[in-house]
Amino acid sequence: MHSFPAPAEAMVETMRESAAAEPARAIAFQGSPGANSHRAAMEACPDCLPLPCFSFADALEAVKTGKAGSAIIPIENSQHGRVADIHFLLPESGLSIVGEHFMPIDHALMGLGDGPFEAAYSHPQALGQSRHFLRERGIVPMSYADTAGAAAYVAEKGDPALAAISPPIAAELYGLKIVEEHVQDSPDNMTRFVILARDANDPASFDGESTITTFIFEVKNIPAALYKAMGGFATNGVNMTKLESYQKGASFAATMFYADIIGAPGDPRVDRALEELAFHSKELRLLGTYRQGRKRGDQAVD
Repeated sequence: MHSFPAPAEAMVETMRESAAAEPARAIAFQGSPGANSHRAAMEACPDCLPLPCFSFADALEAVKTGKAGSAIIPIENSQHGRVADIHFLLPESGLSIVGEHFMPIDHALMGLGDGPFEAAYSHPQALGQSRHFLRERGIVPMSYADTAGAAAYVAEKGDPALAAISPPIAAELYGLKIVEEHVQDSPDNMTRFVILARDANDPASFDGESTITTFIFEVKNIPAALYKAMGGFATNGVNMTKLESYQKGASFAATMFYADIIGAPGDPRVDRALEELAFHSKELRLLGTYRQGRKRGDQAVD
C-alpha cells in the first residue's frame, strides 16, 4: 500500500493542485479525503487548503519542503492510546508544535451492501476503538493506512463481503452504504491532534493565555535520576499533564521521555523547572509552546 486507492485518486489530485497554488494556506494530513485528519484540518483551520498525504512522514515532509505551511497529526486517542509515533517523527523532522485540536471521533460500518461481512478494513486505531463491536459480529479486522482510504479500498475491490469502518462522510465520497452508525465502543471517543510548522511560536506572544509546552528528554543513567528530574516541576508548582516513555535505539539502555506541561518558557516557575530538568538530563529538547485546545486537570469544568 504505497498509493491511494483508485476511487480517491481524482480527489487527491484536485486537492494537491489547489495546495500547490497556495502552499502557505495548505495543511498536510495523513489519509485519503474524508479521513478524520481531513475533518480535523478543516475544523482547526477553516480557511486552509487540505493536502492529503499517504503517510505521517509524507505529511511532515510536505511542511519541511514548503509544499504546505503546516501539518496536522493525530497523536493520542482517549480510548486506544498513542496514534502517531510523534516521539520519533517530530524530533527528526525539525518542525515545531504550534497548536492542538481535540475532536470527537464517530465511525460507521459501511460496504457495498447490507452484509453479512467477513472482514472490515480500517486504520488500526479505528479497529481498536471498535474491537468489541467487530468481535460480537464475527467480523475480522483488517488494517489499512487510514479510515477513509479503507472505504475507498472496499469500493475499489467491489466485494460485498468486505466492509470499512470509516467516518460517515466516506460512504458518500466513495459510494458505499452505511450499515451501522456509531460503531466505536465508547461514546466519548476523542482524539488529540497537534499542528506542526517550520517556525516555532514565540512563548512571549501568549502573555496571559493558557498554554502547553511539549518537550522530550533523556535523564542521566544514575539511580533516581527521573525522580530528581521531576522534582523541579513539583516544587515550582508546574502541572505536568503527560509523561510517556519510549526506547531510544535497540539496546534498551536509553529511555526517552515525552512530556507536556501547562505553562511556557519565560514564566519563572517554568524556567526553574526546566533548568532543574536539564541538570539531571543528558538531553532536553523543546518541541513547542502553543495555546491549549482544551483545559486540563483542575482547569477543566463540567
